[in-house]
Amino acid sequence: TDGGRNLSLDSIPMGLPMSDPTAWATAMNNLGMAPMGMTGQPLLPDFDPALGMMTGIPPINPMMPGLGIVPPPIPPDMPAVKEIIHCKSCTLFPPNPHLPPPATRERPPGCKTVFVGGLPENGTEQIIMEVFEQCGEVIAIRKSKKNFCHIRFAEEFMVDKALYLSGYRIRLGSSTDKKDTGRLHVDFAQARDDLYEWECKQRMLAREERHRRRLAEERFRPPSPPPVVHYSDHECSMVAEKLKDDTKFSEAIQTLLTWIERGEVNRRTANNFYSMIQSANSHIRRLVNEKAAHEKEMEEAKEKFKLALSGILVQFEQIVAVYHSASKQKAWDHFTKAQRKNISVWCKQAEEIRNIHNDELMGIRREEEMEMSDEEIEDPSEMKETEESALVSQVEALKEENDSLRWQLDAYRNEVELLKQEQGKASRDEDTTKEQQMKLLQQALQGMQKHLLKVQEEYKKREAELEKVKEDKLKIETLLENLKEQESSTSRVCACSQEKECPVEKTLSNSPVKSEREVLLVGIISTFLHVHPFGASIEYICSYLQRLDSKICTAEVEVLMTRLQNTFRQELSGVGASLEKRWKFCGFDGLKMT
Repeated sequence: TDGGRNLSLDSIPMGLPMSDPTAWATAMNNLGMAPMGMTGQPLLPDFDPALGMMTGIPPINPMMPGLGIVPPPIPPDMPAVKEIIHCKSCTLFPPNPHLPPPATRERPPGCKTVFVGGLPENGTEQIIMEVFEQCGEVIAIRKSKKNFCHIRFAEEFMVDKALYLSGYRIRLGSSTDKKDTGRLHVDFAQARDDLYEWECKQRMLAREERHRRRLAEERFRPPSPPPVVHYSDHECSMVAEKLKDDTKFSEAIQTLLTWIERGEVNRRTANNFYSMIQSANSHIRRLVNEKAAHEKEMEEAKEKFKLALSGILVQFEQIVAVYHSASKQKAWDHFTKAQRKNISVWCKQAEEIRNIHNDELMGIRREEEMEMSDEEIEDPSEMKETEESALVSQVEALKEENDSLRWQLDAYRNEVELLKQEQGKASRDEDTTKEQQMKLLQQALQGMQKHLLKVQEEYKKREAELEKVKEDKLKIETLLENLKEQESSTSRVCACSQEKECPVEKTLSNSPVKSEREVLLVGIISTFLHVHPFGASIEYICSYLQRLDSKICTAEVEVLMTRLQNTFRQELSGVGASLEKRWKFCGFDGLKMT
């Protein structure tokens, strides 16, 4: 054995050899094919393929091991006989043939996976593989604990073979235990892998179809015109030669048109283009002559056709005369009834054809008469026109020669002008370089001037800042001198107080300043307010004093300043919400008052 995929013939319970013609005929009959021998000759010459089964021969199940074949889906109108299938580890019993076929779900696209239900509880993956590998190559088996599994095959047609086993009763070995028996239910299963492979296959087919369509479109697409070469003197001479050749004129005129539309015409190439246009104009005469030749050929053909048509009409007249003479009584009595009928029919046909051709000939003659009448009316004017056209053609020829000479002169002039322009360009280039150098120098000078102006403005700003600093320094020096004077005055007052203790104590008791500390505070506050002529708030003054002594409080300072009304004065500044109390130094005014 090869792993249990196809069992050998020794395991067939009926013991039929391969060469038994009855077994082969039954198997091939079950498949719906004419029974053939091993050598290719029919086993039963009177076999009727319309019959589903052969009578008198016991049928063999095609799924029996050893045959290794499974039939395709059987048509519903064809009776199918399912037989017992013997496997190595189990036996499959067919369902009741009178029962309806088992129901199946709709087949998913690209289905290669089947659902198998009703498995025995003691069934293993090896037994499932043994049963279903006869249907084809099994890729995977996913078995569940609830007596069902999913089997994935290699190809789609193997699923149809597996559905053939739906409804079979399975028995493991010879056991009759419930756990060793079951009824198989095989149905289509939807798997992502199957759907993905089917979609990939469909996409591949769509790509192939698009590729085929593209190839077909490219095959039927008209070829693109050849690319037009760029203008050069060599190509210009080639095109000029082609314009003079009737066979290559259409290609050359297309190239000329493309060059003109591209803008290749300039002073240097104008003469070449004019000569090519002149060649195109001369081709008009050739076309007119060719048209006249074709018209002449057409008139000759008309004359030939008219002569041939008149000869045909003469012959028709003779044939009709024969029919008329045959229909006279002298000859008519000697013909049979069928002959008379044929002669009368032939006579009518000949007369109809003769009349049609006669009308055609008359129409041609009328047209000729109309043309002749038009020519007679236009004859004198045509004579004049021909004479005038001859003169006009001579004049045009002279004009063309004159224009060609004139254009040659213009070409020489253009060449001279180009030479002069080239010489002038060299001198202009030198002038332009000098002008550019001068412009660069002027721009550099302007930049330097702007930079100098900026430096001067910065210098003036810094000078003004220095003057402000000097003024501030002078103010600070004066303040220091005032402070020194006040300190000296306070020292003198202290000396006097030591010499005259009693009187000073009396004066101190009467004066608003009660201690030396208050005197120092008055001096510092007066100096501070002298620096701030517009006054300062009590908080601002106290913040300054607290830098000197952190123990000074705002209430003490305010009480001291209210006592000295001749030295300090309180004023209100601002309006509304911005109202603020400010203290000012008024010691100089108070000195005058005291």
